[in-house]
Amino acid sequence: MKTQSIFSRGRLSASVAPLVLGLAMVSIPAYAQTAPASAEDEASAAGEEIIVTGSLITNPNLERSAPVLSTSSDEIELRQSNVAEEIIRTIPGVVPNIGSAVNNGNNGASYVDLRGLGSNRNIVLLDGTRVAPSDTVGRVDLNIIPVALVERVDALTGAAVTTYGADAISGVVNFITKQNFQGAEISASTGLTEKGDGNTNRIDLTIGGNFEDGKGNAVLSVGYQQSDAVFQGARKISAVTIESLDRTNTAGAGSPTSTPATFAVPGLGNRQIDANGNLVAPFQSFNFNPFNIFQTPFERFNIFGSARYEVSDSVELYTRGLFSKNSVRTIIAPSGIFNSSVTINANNPFLGAAARNVFCARNDFNAAVAGIQTISQAECDAAAAPGLAPGDAAYRQFTVNARRRTTEVGTRDSDYQTTIFDYKAGVRGALSNSINYDVFGSYGESENTQTLLGYVSTTRARQALLANNPNSCFNTANSCVPLNLFGPPASITQAQADFLEVQSTTTNRTSLAQVRGTLSGDFGKAIPLAEDNVAFAVGGEYRRYKASQQADLLAQTPGELGGAGGAAPPINGAYDVYEAFGELVAPLIQGKSGIQDLTVDGGVRYSSYKINAPGTPRFKTTTYKFGGSYTPIEDIKFRGNYSRAVRSPNIGELFSPVSTGLTNLANDPCQGAAPVNNANLRAVCIAQGAPAFTIGNILPPAAGQVNSTGGGNPNLRPEKADTYTVGIVLQPSFIPKLSVTVDYYNIKVNGAASSPTPDDAITSCFGASPTNPPASAATNPACLIIRRDPATGGLDGDPGTTPGLFQGTSNLGKLKTDGIDLAVNYSRDFSFAKYSYSFVGNYTHDSKFKASPSSVNRECTGFYSVNCSSIQPKFQFTSRTTLTFGDVDVSLQHRYIHKVKFEPLQLIADRAAADAANRDAMGVILPVADQGCPDFNGVDAGGCIFDPEFRKIKSKNYFDLSTRFSVNDNLTITLLVENLTNTKAPLVGNTIGSTTFNSGNTFPSTYDALGRAYSASVRLKF
Repeated sequence: MKTQSIFSRGRLSASVAPLVLGLAMVSIPAYAQTAPASAEDEASAAGEEIIVTGSLITNPNLERSAPVLSTSSDEIELRQSNVAEEIIRTIPGVVPNIGSAVNNGNNGASYVDLRGLGSNRNIVLLDGTRVAPSDTVGRVDLNIIPVALVERVDALTGAAVTTYGADAISGVVNFITKQNFQGAEISASTGLTEKGDGNTNRIDLTIGGNFEDGKGNAVLSVGYQQSDAVFQGARKISAVTIESLDRTNTAGAGSPTSTPATFAVPGLGNRQIDANGNLVAPFQSFNFNPFNIFQTPFERFNIFGSARYEVSDSVELYTRGLFSKNSVRTIIAPSGIFNSSVTINANNPFLGAAARNVFCARNDFNAAVAGIQTISQAECDAAAAPGLAPGDAAYRQFTVNARRRTTEVGTRDSDYQTTIFDYKAGVRGALSNSINYDVFGSYGESENTQTLLGYVSTTRARQALLANNPNSCFNTANSCVPLNLFGPPASITQAQADFLEVQSTTTNRTSLAQVRGTLSGDFGKAIPLAEDNVAFAVGGEYRRYKASQQADLLAQTPGELGGAGGAAPPINGAYDVYEAFGELVAPLIQGKSGIQDLTVDGGVRYSSYKINAPGTPRFKTTTYKFGGSYTPIEDIKFRGNYSRAVRSPNIGELFSPVSTGLTNLANDPCQGAAPVNNANLRAVCIAQGAPAFTIGNILPPAAGQVNSTGGGNPNLRPEKADTYTVGIVLQPSFIPKLSVTVDYYNIKVNGAASSPTPDDAITSCFGASPTNPPASAATNPACLIIRRDPATGGLDGDPGTTPGLFQGTSNLGKLKTDGIDLAVNYSRDFSFAKYSYSFVGNYTHDSKFKASPSSVNRECTGFYSVNCSSIQPKFQFTSRTTLTFGDVDVSLQHRYIHKVKFEPLQLIADRAAADAANRDAMGVILPVADQGCPDFNGVDAGGCIFDPEFRKIKSKNYFDLSTRFSVNDNLTITLLVENLTNTKAPLVGNTIGSTTFNSGNTFPSTYDALGRAYSASVRLKF
């Protein structure tokens, strides 16, 4: 029997076909695609072979038990999507992750997070096949997807483990490209916000067709995408940094790393240099928002090609390849000296007498309070003499922690250059009338190089502070220029700035090699009461992952790059996966009264993981699924499935060295007066490394950020997940062209490879009431593993000296989420127009995380805080209503995001910390006026905690209006107005959530911070 080609017969010009085939050198895999029911019917009628996402069995007539949400190419065109991340960002059930709206925390890529379980717990596929990941965590960068050739996007929860891999815990996102492209197409689009910024551009050229009477097909697509930055200073909501604690900024807003310089003086706390050279308090915070961006600038060149050739009736060769080069630049506020320890000589040429006298008197505070002053006033005066140098008898120097924003150097920019290629080749065909085979191999590599620009070297700053004249340093290495750290803004000269600024690079390289072979078909007979044969698929798969991170010495050294957030330690790891799998679909009863169809299906996958590290055991796991569907009449179908998934730890989780970076925390239990009035708390703070003289002067975390130490764990073991879905499909015959699907999903992960949240790290030490710990807390290992700045006592500071919170990786975590997906599709023809409507909604009942058996079982659905990362509302939906008047489509998309509020558990903890920090020596809560906090109508007389207006976000509705004109058979013009009603993003301040997603006083990945925008596209087909 002749193998059915997935491409229809046709002919491409003899001169064009070899060119396309030669350029493409690639092909789309025939058996890695899926479609919703209507597309399956169309494909089957056309003679194409279709496979549903979530199964390797190719018969489209068999009932499936797993629900799939699909986004069509028509929807993609109406949305004017520039990159793949924009396509899936608005799909209910997908929680916003790293993407174009993330600035501080973006590593130059875009990821998908299904169900809020983490971007490392789903699989991203291209035509049903894995592609090379972009980082050591094993995630696929959505920026590499060839949007111009995407036919649709399928999202599947559950039942994917035996088909695509044991690690598909939350499911898969499958980008499916157009199979049978013929002719040539050029499309171009451009967009702009109503403010005149945020310009986006895209242009794609695709050419392809059949040759040799349809035996072969080739397609090549070349594309370019670009977007401009949108600075937060260009929007009213984000022009000024607002503390979530205090919208009126009575307590100060922004970062304490400011200008002029601030110094942590022993016994006095933080003091800022004023215009007269005096050290004064309080200090002036730095407004960093205007320098940050809401839309990261992006540029991408991509090539995608595919080809296939039918050698004989039973052999077809195919190949597919892609190449992409992406440039992403993140921009944040200027670098500087971020609470780093520096040594200053008493005769520094820029140091005034008033500040020098304070430094001398407080050089050794512990000795001073004992009545022993190590630098007397006379010695201090003598040490101020010009020309003194180390070794001279009168020379003196002192060490303090300093903060100074080097605005003269410019912004901190991270330039990410990502290059990826991924190539696949295979052979498929028929072994008999009922048995098909498919064997392919693929290899891909990704390289991401981060170049840091505008960063200040802490080592050079320390070197430049030791000088006795304005022209030369004691240490003249690297042509050192003495640094004026004591002047007003703009006092750092260009020569000083040039000496301080350094450039650093970090490179991540990953690769994926895989081979898979599959036999699929049917047994040639049906069960007696059924009509369709029992179908099966069996096969084996091998994958090898490699990943590494290599950085220069600057990036590897903790605290060396001012404001870099943490070091980039070397990582190098690899592992091999050997798998065998099988699937079965068995129709039990078909075509009977009351049982139109009753089908069961199942699958199993055995996996063996070999970690390439000495002493690491080999992981062996078995995953499985089973499910079924029941159609009593054609109008209704019931379906359900259960699966066991097992995810092995990735290279980053296993091999990342322990290092110090940043996390988020609004209140430190040791801040303010809290430890002064509580002996147990004081003992804990001192046991964690806070000097005794800092008690009572410890500041809240700078900009809501503290240091955090964590890394990989070679002792991690695979995590296990149980997933099930139960649903119903309604297609009532009395309402033609209406379909409704409702599916309940439930996912539980045990032994999750995870880290504690900031609040978990605090409460595991200090207890449920952090400012009133038990007497045993000072010796509790969970307390002693938290380490404070040896100069200021705070949890923020130089990562070289201040580990901060400990958030190590373990298998102690548990994750759980469940909810309901609802989809509605309806269309109807009227005499004047065609009407169509689609609706996809998600209700999330729970999204819980428990870091350890002793941790809180934290609920994040409908809440936001530093513990809950990106916002996951209880309910959200996307609907589209389209009217077609001949050759004109008018379409309105409606996105709804349900109201959310501040996490109650975190609110309790913050209130307790605020109350304790604002008590007098007798433990009595100070009046609001004495705390420097605004009186929120008497609500918060107990202390400064988050502004009540920031503790809730109302429901939001966004409307996008598209109009598409088919000028003729070859030319289509589409116009789009996004955020038609110009709905504003919610104002919640900058410190109420995690830095990655809480930026510009809002949550820009969830809510539109850019405002109304316009775009237009032209598509020309030949």
